[in-house]
Amino acid sequence: MEADFALDVQGRVERIIGVLGLGHVDQFRIICMRSTGSTANAYARIWNLPKIWQKALGVSAYYIIEVVSEHFDPLPAREQDKVLIHELLHIPKTFSGALLPHKCFGKRIDKAAVEKVYRIYLERLASSPQGNEF
Repeated sequence: MEADFALDVQGRVERIIGVLGLGHVDQFRIICMRSTGSTANAYARIWNLPKIWQKALGVSAYYIIEVVSEHFDPLPAREQDKVLIHELLHIPKTFSGALLPHKCFGKRIDKAAVEKVYRIYLERLASSPQGNEF
């Protein structure tokens, strides 16, 4: 497997964070990577930097959103945005370096939750003064 920085994805993630007003997500500590040659069936994965690593390295929390090129790149843009939203939903409000599971405290990160947030994203994007240039 090979991985490289995905600046195109980085820009889209920053846009999603801004439009949705995800104030708990520090966009400067989200790194987007594109992998090729992965055997994973996923479109994308989110990686965390656990507390013990943060302490050992003397750094704050970071997250990596990895898009699996073979699966992610062929998707239409709207489906790619949904995949990125899904990954962002795994980041807790504390931005601690932990990850939220798909089922947690009665909430779920599933297709319905992603669709709900995606609709909000589209509404806010359409009503922003910059429109599609947000």
